[in-house]
Amino acid sequence: MTIHVEGLVAIAIFYLLILFVGIWAAWKNKHTGEAEGTDRSETIMVGGRDIGLFVGGFTMTATWVGGGYINGTAEYVYLPDFGLAWAQAPFGYALSLVLGGLFFAKPMRSRGYVTMLDPFQQLYGKRMGGLLFIPALMGEIFWSAAILSALGATLSVIVDINIKMSVVISALIAIFYTLVGGLYSVAYTDVVQLFCIFVGLWISIPFALNHPAVSDITVTAVKEVYQSPWRGSIRSVDTWVWIDNFCLLMFGGIPWQVYFQRVLSASSATYAQVLSFLAAFGCLVMAVPSVLIGAIGASTDWNQTTYGAVPPRIKDEADMILPIVLQHLCPPFVSFFGLGAVSAAVMSSADSSILSASSMFARNIYQLAFRQSASDREIVWVMRITIFVFGGLATVMALLTGSVYGLWYLSSDLVYVIIFPQLISVLFVKGTNTYGSVAAYLFGMVLRIGGGEPYLKLPPFIYYPGWTTEIKKHHMTGELEEFVVQKFPFKTVSMVASFLGNVAFSHLAKYLFESGKISHKYDFLDAVVSKDSGEIMDKTTLVVRGNNIGLSEMKPRLSVTLAAAFTRRDTLPAETVEEEEEDSSSPDSSHHDEE
Repeated sequence: MTIHVEGLVAIAIFYLLILFVGIWAAWKNKHTGEAEGTDRSETIMVGGRDIGLFVGGFTMTATWVGGGYINGTAEYVYLPDFGLAWAQAPFGYALSLVLGGLFFAKPMRSRGYVTMLDPFQQLYGKRMGGLLFIPALMGEIFWSAAILSALGATLSVIVDINIKMSVVISALIAIFYTLVGGLYSVAYTDVVQLFCIFVGLWISIPFALNHPAVSDITVTAVKEVYQSPWRGSIRSVDTWVWIDNFCLLMFGGIPWQVYFQRVLSASSATYAQVLSFLAAFGCLVMAVPSVLIGAIGASTDWNQTTYGAVPPRIKDEADMILPIVLQHLCPPFVSFFGLGAVSAAVMSSADSSILSASSMFARNIYQLAFRQSASDREIVWVMRITIFVFGGLATVMALLTGSVYGLWYLSSDLVYVIIFPQLISVLFVKGTNTYGSVAAYLFGMVLRIGGGEPYLKLPPFIYYPGWTTEIKKHHMTGELEEFVVQKFPFKTVSMVASFLGNVAFSHLAKYLFESGKISHKYDFLDAVVSKDSGEIMDKTTLVVRGNNIGLSEMKPRLSVTLAAAFTRRDTLPAETVEEEEEDSSSPDSSHHDEE
C-alpha cells in the first residue's frame, strides 16, 4: 500500500482551513442574539436571522453544490448510455431554487417559522408533524451519506489509505464544528467550500484538456471515438422516465429543511427570495467544471495513462471519474491541490444536512411533541446529541452505498412524493386537515414504494404501464443482475395522487363530521369538530397574529417560554407587518376560522 505524502499534506491543509473557519465563525457569533433575547437554540438553527447577502448567497448555493453534485454530474456526463442529456441535476436543482424563491421563500420567511415542519404541525398537529419528520429525516441522512460516499471515492484516489477511517475522520471534523457553531459555522464554511471547489477544479481542467491521451472534447461530443458521444441522447422509450426524474429534481428539491434553513435565516423575506435566485445561478456556474471533467473522461484513451488500459466504466468506477481524471491526467502538484480542495469541500458540505435533521428533531419532535416546557438549554443539548447521532448514521450509510447518483434520486424520492404535495397544501390550499394529510401520506408512500427501487434491490409490487426487465452485468465479477425498470412516470404520478388525496379526503372528512353522518365523538384526530383541540396547535403558538400574542388562546400546558420561542417578534422584518393581514386568509388560519 502506497501513501502519497503530498496528497496527505494537501488534505491536511484544506481540512484545517475548513475546521479553522468553522471554529472562527462559532467564536465570532457566540453572543449573537443575546441583546435581542433570542434563544440560543434558535440562533443555532437559523443563525439569528441575520445572514447577509454575500454569505447567504454562498450558503444557499451550497444547499446542493457539494460532493454528490460535482461527482454525480461528472459521472453521468461520462457514462456512455447517459451523457450530458441525462446529467439533470444542474438545471433541475437550479429551477427548484427559482421556484422556491418565487413561491415558497416569502410565505415561509414572512411568517417567522423556524423549521420546515412548523406549518405542518401548525395545521395538522404534532402527531402528523412527527410522521412527516420520518421522510424528511431519511432524505437528509441519505443526502449526507451520498456526500460522504463521494468523499470516500475521492480520498481513495488521492491517498491509498483506509477509506473507512478517512470517511469517519472527515465526518467527525464536520460534526465537531457544527456542534460548536450551528448554522453560523455551516454558512461560513460554505463560502470556503465553494471557493475550494471552484478554484481546485478550474486549475486542473487546462492540464487535463492538454494531456496527450485526451482527444478534442468538441469532437467526442458528437462522434464516437473511445465511447459513444458524451453529449448523450434521450431515446423515445425513455422520454417519460427523463421527465419523471427531472420533475423529481425540480419539485423534489424544494421541500428540504436544508433549503428552508437558509431561507429562514435570511434577514428578510425579500432577501430570502434574492438568495434563492442567486443560488440558482451559482448551481449552474458550479456545474460547468464537472461537466467538462466528465467530457474529458469520455474523451480519454486510458491505455496511454497511468490508470491502465481498462476504462473506469468497465471497472465499475464511473462514479469516481472526477478524482480519476484529476489524479491521472494532471501533474502531481495540480492533482493534489485539486483533489485536496475538493475533498475538504465535500467534507464540509455534509454539515448542513446533519444540522437540518437535528434542528427538526429538537424543535418539532422533542420540544413540540414531548417536552413543550423544555428550557432553551435543554433544547440545545438535544440538538448537540442528535447532531452526533445523525452524523454517525450518515457515516455508516456512506460506507455501505452504491452509486452517488442513486442515493441522490432515492433521497429526493422520499420528500418529493410525500412532503412536497403537503407543503403546497399547507401554504396555498384552503380546507385541508389531518385526515387528508394522513391519506396523502399513505397514497404517496404506497404508490412510490410499490414501484420498487433497484438501488435497494427492492422489487415492485405495482407494475406500472410500460414496465420492462433489464439485465446488468458487473464487469469485474461477471455477475448478472436482473431488475425491473418502470418506464412510466410513477414518481410524479405518486406525488399528484398524494396531493389530490389530501384535498379529497380533507373535504370528505369535513362533510361527514359536519353533516352528522359520522358522530363527532369519532373525530379522534380533533381535526374537524373540536374547536379547542389539544392536538392541533393554535395559530398563536407558531406565528404572530396582528400585533399581540394571544396567550389566552394557548393551552394551559404551554408555557410562556414556549410561546416566546414560537413567536419571536424581532425575527420578523418590518415589511411583514403589512403582510400579516394576508395571513388571516392563509390556509392555516382559514382552518381555525372554520373551526
